[in-house]
Amino acid sequence: MIFLIEYDRARGTVTRMRSYSDAARRSAEEERLQVELRRNRTEENVEVVLLEAPSEEALRQTHRRYFEDIVQLAQSSATSTG
Repeated sequence: MIFLIEYDRARGTVTRMRSYSDAARRSAEEERLQVELRRNRTEENVEVVLLEAPSEEALRQTHRRYFEDIVQLAQSSATSTG
């Protein structure tokens, strides 16, 4: 699966997430470009990314920074190393 994520850097939150099948890669890429252009015109501090993962659950594990705040990340890190 392909995931289009809009991440508000100032607030540290995902403002929008949309998933696409692997066969819809071209649509996902076009959408990402349109979103980036729109966000850049409004000068919003938003990161727009396309990520691949087998599932949303897997994505939330491999790219935790988009879904967890700094406290949660620190706690997870302390738990995994301690």
